[in-house]
This record gives sequence, C-alpha cells and structure tokens, in this order.
Amino acid sequence: MALYQIKNNGQLDVIKENDFKLEKEIQRLTEENLKAIFGLEIVKSEFTIGNFRIDTLAFNRDESSFAIIEYKKDKNFSVIDQGYAYLSLMLNNKADFILEYNESKKSALKRNDVEWSQSKVIFISPSFTSYQREAINFKDLPIELWEIKRFSNNTVNYSKIQTAGAKESVKTISRKDDTIEKVSKEIKVYTEQEHLEIASDEIKELYERMRTGILNLDTIEIEPKKHYIAFVGSTNIVDIHIQKNALKMWINLRKGDLNDPKKITRDVSSIGHWGNGDYQLHLQDDGDLEYVLSLIKQSVKRNRK
Repeated sequence: MALYQIKNNGQLDVIKENDFKLEKEIQRLTEENLKAIFGLEIVKSEFTIGNFRIDTLAFNRDESSFAIIEYKKDKNFSVIDQGYAYLSLMLNNKADFILEYNESKKSALKRNDVEWSQSKVIFISPSFTSYQREAINFKDLPIELWEIKRFSNNTVNYSKIQTAGAKESVKTISRKDDTIEKVSKEIKVYTEQEHLEIASDEIKELYERMRTGILNLDTIEIEPKKHYIAFVGSTNIVDIHIQKNALKMWINLRKGDLNDPKKITRDVSSIGHWGNGDYQLHLQDDGDLEYVLSLIKQSVKRNRK
C-alpha cells in the first residue's frame, strides 16, 4: 500500500521506501529502540556461543524470558530450521545465557528465575517470501516474523506477520524432526482456547463479548501469555486472566491515571500481580461491560502516545 504526504496545497506526494543497505543498519536501529518496539531490554549484541552467533540477545522482564533476535536481508533461509536451532542452543546452554545476563546487567538472575517455556525467536527483515510466511502458520510456534520498512520522510515501520487463522500445531511436524520435538517439550506457546478451557459457559460468552468490544476500540492484537491473554496496541492495553466464574483483568495505566467514578477497580500498584498496570478488576457478568470498556478505552488513548 502506497504512503502519501499531504503538502500545503492539499496535493499528495508519494513517500518512497528507502532500502537498508546492510543488516547491521537494521540491527543498530532495533537494538537502540528495543524497549519501544518490543518491550524488551538488550542483554548482548553479537552473543557468541559455540559455533553460533546470535545477533541480539534480549530479555523480557515482564515474562522473565529470553528472546533471540536475528536480522536478515537474504531471503534464502528456513525460519523453522534456524529458529528451532537457536531455541535448542538456548535450552542446552542455559547457564551461559544466565551468565551473560548477570555480567551484562550486573544482576543475580538464577536459572529458576527464568521462564524458559516462554522463550522465542524474532526474525526481522525488509521482506519475507510467501514460503516463509506460510512456514509460520502454526498456532503454537515460538517464532515471530517482523518486516521493517524505512521511508524517505525519516519514518520506520515494524510490522508483525500474522498467521492466517492457524489451527495446526507445530507438533504435527515434530515427529519428523528431533530438534523441534525436543524444543517443543520445554517451550510452550499458549492459545486463547487453552485459557478458556477452565471457564464456565457463561464466562466464555462474557469473554467473547469483552474481546469483541476491546478489538473495536482500536487496532489491537491478541497475544496469549502463560497467565493471561494480552490485548496489545503499541504496548499492552489490558490483560485478562480467565477464571472459572470470572474474568480477572488488569488495565495498563499507572496509579492516578484512571478515571473510575464507580470505583470498581482495585489499586495493585504496591503488591505483586500478573498483567500490566496498577488497576485490577473482576468481572462476573455483563452488567458493567460497557463501563469496563470505557475504562479500557482510557488505556488505549494513553498508551497510543
């Protein structure tokens, strides 16, 4: 889709794409903005272990998990083979990853502090082939593809390649590949359906209505995590933990930023909790559905900036 800049006379000028000449340009730009783009913090650039060199080793503090980022301009590579090779490398060398984190962050992270099951690999490239896009069409693949575009008006766009309603599990091909099978036993990619299994029929219907309402507020993606389902814009908007008889929700706003006249939310800023934000609430029926959506809309507006 073409992009245009509106001139003072009302005419449109095409904004041209400026290609990246080197993978290093993409790497430098991404590493300097990891928090803004992915919510990650950098651990090590050019992390070498054995015969492998990882472009960027990052850490997701919210999930206590590692992420491996690779930058590609050459399209001749298998995202499945390379992705699982990196994940296998990590799981077989956990101590080295912990050591690198502790030396880099001057921290005391322990092996049991890491949620290894939430590890993932991110490939970033100016474009992916149709074969590579199709290769990630599994519901539980710990691999993400992101396209990066740079334009002549000094803007950059990172766009995640979405799976096309994936229903198949990567486990269907794991029997043919020992690496995939071994990694799949330890790394877990969660789905909405798995979260919903515990819920009563009433709560399932309530979640569907809440889900639809949230998605209608803005351009929002759904990212199931281990403990909750995240609704994400530029960052997390609201996180929902599905219980048997209720939806437990966290609105991603800092204490003092939410206007809640009915006072149905609870301040959890000073206690440990899953999810992002300082406001927690329980929803058991749709009596306050529209009101809760109005609270979530405040998070949409604030986190869009």
